[in-house]
Amino acid sequence: MKGGARLLLLLLVVCAPALAAQEPAARVIVQVRSEVGPVPLARVRAGRRAVLSNAQGEAILTLTPGAYRLSVEKLGFATESLPLVVAAGAEMRVQVHLEEVAIETEGIVVTATRTERRIEDEPIRVEVLTREEVEEKLLMTPGNIAMLLNETAGLRVQTTSASLGGANIRVQGLRGRYTQVLSDGLPLHGAQTGSLGLLQIPPMDLAQVEVIKGAASALYGASALGGVINLVSRRPGDERELLLNATSQSGGDAVLWSSAPLGAQWGYTLLGGAHLQERVDLDGDGWADVPAHRRGAVRPRLFWNDGAGRSVMLTVGGTAEERRGGTLPGMVAPDGAPFREELDTRRVDGGLVGRLLVADRWLLSTRASATRQQHEHLFGVVRERDTHTTLFAEAALSGVVGAHAWVGGLALQQESFRGRDVAGLDYRYLIPSIFAQDEYTLGGWATLAASARADHHSEYGAFLSPRLSLLLRPFAEWNLRLSAGTGYFAPTPFTDETEETGLARLLPLEGVRAEQARTASLDLGGVVRPVELNATLFGSSIEGALALRESATRPGWWEIHNLPGRTLTYGTELLARLTAEPFHLTASHTFLRSREPDREAGGRREVPLTPRHSVGVVGMWEEEGRTRLGIELYYTGRQALEENPYRRVSEPYVILGFLAEQRLGRMRVFLNAENLTDARQTRHDPLVRPRRSAEGRWTTAAWAPLEGRVFNGGVRIEF
Repeated sequence: MKGGARLLLLLLVVCAPALAAQEPAARVIVQVRSEVGPVPLARVRAGRRAVLSNAQGEAILTLTPGAYRLSVEKLGFATESLPLVVAAGAEMRVQVHLEEVAIETEGIVVTATRTERRIEDEPIRVEVLTREEVEEKLLMTPGNIAMLLNETAGLRVQTTSASLGGANIRVQGLRGRYTQVLSDGLPLHGAQTGSLGLLQIPPMDLAQVEVIKGAASALYGASALGGVINLVSRRPGDERELLLNATSQSGGDAVLWSSAPLGAQWGYTLLGGAHLQERVDLDGDGWADVPAHRRGAVRPRLFWNDGAGRSVMLTVGGTAEERRGGTLPGMVAPDGAPFREELDTRRVDGGLVGRLLVADRWLLSTRASATRQQHEHLFGVVRERDTHTTLFAEAALSGVVGAHAWVGGLALQQESFRGRDVAGLDYRYLIPSIFAQDEYTLGGWATLAASARADHHSEYGAFLSPRLSLLLRPFAEWNLRLSAGTGYFAPTPFTDETEETGLARLLPLEGVRAEQARTASLDLGGVVRPVELNATLFGSSIEGALALRESATRPGWWEIHNLPGRTLTYGTELLARLTAEPFHLTASHTFLRSREPDREAGGRREVPLTPRHSVGVVGMWEEEGRTRLGIELYYTGRQALEENPYRRVSEPYVILGFLAEQRLGRMRVFLNAENLTDARQTRHDPLVRPRRSAEGRWTTAAWAPLEGRVFNGGVRIEF
């Protein structure tokens, strides 16, 4: 005991000088301002300490005495740097004035994560398709965003209805129903974007597209089990443009874009479009390989911003479309009778996004939307009419405390379906939610984000969806991201199969449970000048995936059930971008493996329509504002097929395309050649089955393009 006391006394004697020499830390309060007022979410750094400014533009640093270089940076402003000498125990106030500068294209702010940080500062991996990429695809398909998304690594636009051209988005091999499509954070296209949703969204008014891959239910709820695609609209400028386009397959588009300020605080944008396509039978079998459609769409938006932290965006939209597929007039299916397939759609929607600075400290964000879709679907002689309604409201409060950027909020969503010609499938789901997110910045080398959402589904109960993401900066210009999350998907009557065959012979949902998923990813990205590199390793596990099977008790009827066991998916994405003005080269490779329980033979099988390898190479030469020349090549590997009478595994195929655009005064002329190799499924096998399948399908699943080689060209006229 005495020995211990002597040792403690000796330690105190030895350490006393060091303890006495340790000087008290100083408190540095940095006020960040611009010409219009405080600047929130600016990164303030001194040595290894870094914090974000709060809604009042204030950031507080606790520093040991010494000399520092204080730097303040924020997207849209020139970075400010100044020397700082800190005395022991002092409290210092420093004011930093930031000057606005033009935003470079590399400085991208993402909104899908709710914190609105620069993309390189987000711990959650967000891929952004910039306005430049949107414009490139606009010249290829002015009427929809399918090609824009399909040519993005890790995304695949999968045709779900060959007769009508319906499609959805598969994110990293997960089925399309798991992907939530938002417009400015609003579900304007419905809680579950149908197989034609992608084909009814023109890209003209998009500023950028944000993609979160993997379970994002912690951010956006049940429909985001596989990922989120957020379509960010353009803001008001002083622009008016008319695009006219015609294709070699009797198609055409006319799209009008107009935007202008309405005084100092108001502005508007307007999108209007008319799109048409005639039926095309490429293989001469009397069945339309390319269905016909006639569509009109209009979307005005009104913006208000007082420059002091308050803003509002209001939007309304309307779409009317008629689609015609199946046998051509005067032709018959293999059973000797004509089979027409038609779908008429009417959709109206409205939305609001508001922001308000509360007590000069917190930011209150509100979102609300309402969508109503009416369909009239004809399958041969069977007619199905229905109405889908989605109501959504959300309020979130966010702020910054030291190195923490936090968000908390409440949401309420109602989804309903009413069928006029089918019985027992109507539903009305009410889903109240509470969510929270915190991003903690550990100096300048790491950021940790934790988010969680609790939903109470009126039919399927309560669900908790957490997500954890970590951003590390091990070296200059290199980032490492790790992310893991969970999600769920509540059953509805709509799967890939029922969207193609209809609901007439589907039994009411009984004894099914929500699908639940776990996803994880590891992402490494950096720059080896002049090349930007990125590699991603991802995986997911879905428990109780929904599938369609024939009823054991009612032959000829079908039911939705949960598969036993798990659907396991894993893969890699590799991406390289080379920029050497005026040349740009992008190359990508995706490896994907997805296996699910085999409901017929037992054991496990490859998930159908999931290519093991996909490769894309895109080259572009551009003289800014005058000339654009591009060439692209895409390879799609073999895919397992299901219920195909001609083959069990698809053939690989290559697509080659060319694009040219030239400015002539206020007019730009463009020409695009798509699929020059004429890769087409009907070059290998018929699209039409020799006999109708048990569930009612006349066509096989589409595993390759159906439209073949296509040329299109037109003009863009600026006013």
